[in-house]
Amino acid sequence: MEDNRIEYKREITDGLEKEVVAFLNYKDGGVIYIGIAQDGQVYGVEDADGVQLAIKDRLRNNIQPSIMGLFDIGLEVRDHKNIIRITVAGGLEKPYYLRKYGMTEKGCFVRVGSAAEPMPRDMIETLFGRRVRNTIGNMLSPRPDLSFEQLKIYYDARGLALNEAFMKNLELLTPEGKPNYAAYLLADDNGVSLQVAKYADTTRVNLIENRDFGKCSLVKALKGILDRMAVENTIFTKIGYPLREEREMIDSTAMREAVVNAVVHNDYSYGGAPKFEFFTDRMEITSMGGLPYGVDEEDFFSGFSVPRNKEIMRVFRDLEIVEQLGSGIPRILKTYGRDAFEIRKSFLRVVFYYTKPLPEAQDTSPQTVRQDNDSTEPPGKRLVAGLVGGLVGGLAESQHLMLELIAENPRISKREMAEKIGISTTAIDKNITALKTRGLLTRIGSDKGGHWKVVDDRHE
Repeated sequence: MEDNRIEYKREITDGLEKEVVAFLNYKDGGVIYIGIAQDGQVYGVEDADGVQLAIKDRLRNNIQPSIMGLFDIGLEVRDHKNIIRITVAGGLEKPYYLRKYGMTEKGCFVRVGSAAEPMPRDMIETLFGRRVRNTIGNMLSPRPDLSFEQLKIYYDARGLALNEAFMKNLELLTPEGKPNYAAYLLADDNGVSLQVAKYADTTRVNLIENRDFGKCSLVKALKGILDRMAVENTIFTKIGYPLREEREMIDSTAMREAVVNAVVHNDYSYGGAPKFEFFTDRMEITSMGGLPYGVDEEDFFSGFSVPRNKEIMRVFRDLEIVEQLGSGIPRILKTYGRDAFEIRKSFLRVVFYYTKPLPEAQDTSPQTVRQDNDSTEPPGKRLVAGLVGGLVGGLAESQHLMLELIAENPRISKREMAEKIGISTTAIDKNITALKTRGLLTRIGSDKGGHWKVVDDRHE
């Protein structure tokens, strides 16, 4: 039968969110069963998977503050029928309320006996006055069985060992001693997707590439994204005598700081993740949650730092991914100014417009190329710089990137090129054929023991 911690519902009703709010505001939380009548008779539910998805969407969107990590939805079988179990924890950010009614007596409820009762005004004000802001350190991990082999590898590389008490030391446990959401983000396997998207023009209509670097330790995901950014960030080059001029499409220091900030300061409690997008004229980096709690725009631009996710910040500082608190924003401002930032209540976006390519070199004679060959850089890399700089036109962007990778490592495999550029091996094969046809690339030796050679046919 129903009691102060158990609620039965024969089917999903409009009052579902009210019951969840009441349990969130109750000290011990509770459990709601869908598919069981109030008298205990089991009716079951049809399309259990669809019902679970609908419940998750409603709870995520209709209740404030965010309750991600405070509820769990599971499937049970009773009397050979499927029922849905919603387990709700007592939240730390009381009072919770229905979004459409706000923090009022119509929006706030609390469990009294077996009923959800409206919360009196004085109780609302008292709870709000002592509210503890929800953090990923207090949110329960969606999975209890977590492994951290990837994290241990990164710590070992820095000469740091993670002992048996590392989860407690790194604050990866809730006050009750269970893995928290920070632990979930740093674990080898999680459900958080971090995507890098590329579009064919200046809009989000024509998506041409979309690669997911997430669903692994947040440290590994970040390093994968940074590597992808480096490949995408074209270096415009002009060959001249006696000097060669280079210019980055995006300032690499500013870009790195923006990527790291987005990952570290994203508000994961909303269930969202940062995203990274390349357009034909700009790059956009978006993190969820707006400015951290208690920080205004002037504080933000002056470098005042309030880490939203102190557990993630701790780990990133251990691994020297983050150098100094508050240093990232000034580095971005130095190159791009305040106009690069778009600050909203629900998100923060950094926009980097691409630098224009350098004008083509005026002196492209063999003598100029020979002078450049006195450089200490590898000949293949110098040649590619000239090709990319405009001395040979009409190459696709992926072909430019392939030539750069081959110049740096002539023995690079097709699979390695595909992974670094973010395209399929089939696309690599097609580009190799195109480059060979143009006389810009050849293979020396066998497929296994040989190597690539970038060919300069301009002076042959």
